[in-house]
Amino acid sequence: MFSEIDWMALPKTISPAATVFLCVCVLKASLISLLSMLFSYWTDFVLVWEEPLSSQEEERKGLGLTHKKWRMAFLNKLRDSGLCLQKEVLEVKTKICFVLLSAPWNVLCYYAEEITLRVPLQVNLNHTNWSARVLSRLSLPNPMSQDVPNPPLDFHTCQFRNNKLQRFLGSDNKEKFFKTTQRHQVLYEILARTPYGSVTRGEVGIDRLLSEQVFTAGYPLHEGGFNMPTPPVPLKSWDLREILYFYWATWSSWRHYQPLDHIREYFGEKIALYFAWLGFYTGWLLPASLVGTVVFLFGFWLMATDVPAKELCDSGNSFPMCSLCHICSDWNYSSICLTYKAGILFDNGGTVFFSVFMSLWAVTFLEYWKRTCLFLSHRWDCSEFQDIEERPRPEFTAMAPMTMKSPVTGAEEPYFPEKQRLNRTMTGCMVIILMVVVVLVFLMAIILYRSILTVFIYKSGGFLTGWAGRVASISSSVLNLIVILLLSRVYMSLAHILTRWEMHRTQSKYEDMFILKVFIFQFINFYSTPIYIAFFKGRFIGYPGNYQTLFGFRNEECGPGGCLIELAQELLVIMVGKQLINNTQEEVKEEGGEEERREDKQEEEQGDSPWEADYQLLVYEGLFSEYLEMVIQFGFITIFVAACPLAPLFALINNWVEIRLDAQKFVTEYRRPVAERAQDIGIWFPILQFISHIAVLTNAFLIAFTSSFLPRLYYGYTRDETLTGYINFTLATSPGNITATAASHTPCRYRSFRNADGDYLPEYFHLLAIQMAFVIVFEHVVFSIGLLIDLVVPDVPEEVELKMKREHYMAKQALAENQVPVQGPVTIPSGPPQSVSSPPDLKVIPEETSTSGSC
Repeated sequence: MFSEIDWMALPKTISPAATVFLCVCVLKASLISLLSMLFSYWTDFVLVWEEPLSSQEEERKGLGLTHKKWRMAFLNKLRDSGLCLQKEVLEVKTKICFVLLSAPWNVLCYYAEEITLRVPLQVNLNHTNWSARVLSRLSLPNPMSQDVPNPPLDFHTCQFRNNKLQRFLGSDNKEKFFKTTQRHQVLYEILARTPYGSVTRGEVGIDRLLSEQVFTAGYPLHEGGFNMPTPPVPLKSWDLREILYFYWATWSSWRHYQPLDHIREYFGEKIALYFAWLGFYTGWLLPASLVGTVVFLFGFWLMATDVPAKELCDSGNSFPMCSLCHICSDWNYSSICLTYKAGILFDNGGTVFFSVFMSLWAVTFLEYWKRTCLFLSHRWDCSEFQDIEERPRPEFTAMAPMTMKSPVTGAEEPYFPEKQRLNRTMTGCMVIILMVVVVLVFLMAIILYRSILTVFIYKSGGFLTGWAGRVASISSSVLNLIVILLLSRVYMSLAHILTRWEMHRTQSKYEDMFILKVFIFQFINFYSTPIYIAFFKGRFIGYPGNYQTLFGFRNEECGPGGCLIELAQELLVIMVGKQLINNTQEEVKEEGGEEERREDKQEEEQGDSPWEADYQLLVYEGLFSEYLEMVIQFGFITIFVAACPLAPLFALINNWVEIRLDAQKFVTEYRRPVAERAQDIGIWFPILQFISHIAVLTNAFLIAFTSSFLPRLYYGYTRDETLTGYINFTLATSPGNITATAASHTPCRYRSFRNADGDYLPEYFHLLAIQMAFVIVFEHVVFSIGLLIDLVVPDVPEEVELKMKREHYMAKQALAENQVPVQGPVTIPSGPPQSVSSPPDLKVIPEETSTSGSC
């Protein structure tokens, strides 16, 4: 505030009254700044609502009085629960009311035992991983490590017991005994179970009040700002948010490990596990990217040495080919020399090795993530966490048609009949099937678009005539990406509506069903076109004189370079295009939000109090979109990796960017979320396992039926191992009445294993048997090796198992009644305690709006 006074502009002589007034203003500003620091220090949670500046305007709103009644009842119940409340009002375009909540020590202790928080028994000094130990023994530096200040200590912990308080580490320091995130969890637990009306009607908890717009926001405060402190202070004095920004969210941290313990300390285990999984997945992409790049470069060497390619390029007019459409002209096979060579980059023996490698990579990656997840969940005290008594969702309590006595608590609770839910779920399944049909309709429309555009370019006779197929293919890939993104938006809204309509009682069940619906649809939406190109395109075309048609158009054939090069093109357009669009949208959204907040701050001329600053931030909406994006990407780099060895490299580059973008969002853009405990990544892990199993099958069929690997192997084994004459072997001759040109009587050639009458040759059936045998052997070998890895690699690391036994022993000793003599009887409170002491200078919140504070 002192910087806002132009001291040089003041007159040299000031009257006594002006001097007193100036001193009062300065003292008032200093007092406001001091109180802001004081309240931000002890505030655990903030509730916000907005009111019109005019009372007449508020009365015109039908729900205003009801909301006011609920709000005051809720705040009074919170005060009765022992919480401290302090009200702050900011008058701008509307009157924004902030209630700052804090829990006294006795309330924290009671609810910490209720929600089974874990507290420290002893410091665990053995905190290095195996890679750090190996590098230390070899005296080698680790270029990815960094010294992050103020690393959180690792403790042996056990569940909190109020009557065993003296046996816990740090129990003499009441201000720091519970971590900030644990205080937030306690406050949220109180807010979630506090009623404001009829319990039988589900009028309970902050979630319902937020959904009813009684409060506009509820959030814990960030710990200070994220910019570098000025003037500079020692690193040990930095706030955790500042550390996370400079050692995690900045672009200069791209090559370093994420400070996972700091992330967990600030955001909680659920968010920390997401970033741990994302970092682990990105790290495992590094070897996959290296192998894929080597395989791709190996394709360049094959381009120069491949015998069939040389034979094709030197064939001249030896292979006149049948036209690709009913108005297209005939062409010579040698004209596609460059395209054929480009196809070798994606269709060679190296891709077969890479498919096997990536199938085993996916199985091994998931197995080792299981181990890492167990290690982290134990280190973060979540290995035994279970959300036993999950509360009903606010929407469920508001819309449930009846109540029923709970078999657990014996109280009347909102209830929805299971038979009705099953009927609604079945209806939802029919809607999903309908949306899948819509996707397939769009797929057929894009196929027709490709055929029509090819014919149109040929008819135009312009300079693009020779590139008609390629132009149609690339433009249809871009159009398909646009359709995919539009359908994703439509179905996301539809999935929300369907899942809400199904009336699932708990939030976890709601999220699981929503994730399952979206994944099923997105799986079809994103992968239908690649599946069509890989396994169906060019399979049902017939032969010259007897072509198959769709709506009057001849069925599509694979391009001159084969289907694999088209599949690689489709994958790159969808995968890379989606990643670029998503990252661009995130950047634009964040820049737009930042600009809007700057404008609001200038217009409102608001102070710098932490609760006001955090209210301007974006609302945290969960991790669903982040997980979904990565799971779809995981599918692209595993299911169709035989067609695009560079897919893991593009995924690696994207994920390096994604980690920093997500870190910046959480540290600088989002309100601080309530810390949530979690053991693992939830339903996403079974989905990843499903994708890895599907990937084994699709890669087996890709190699067997789409690539030229087995036909080349068959020809080399039965005819000529140098592959001389392979091009002629793969081409069939058209029936006698079909010629290359109208003026010529020379039959044209087409790719198939048929005789002059259009019947299949014995080689076709021999090759088909080999292809089926290859699929069976491939998937059995890969699944067997995966099962062997699963058996050899234990789910629980030996180190973690030993620590768990040690921790159980210490917890048993600490909580044993006969371990330490206790004076007098030990009692556990039967209800929430009432606070008996108040923070200084706080007033009681009255029933109406002229409030100041209470405890």
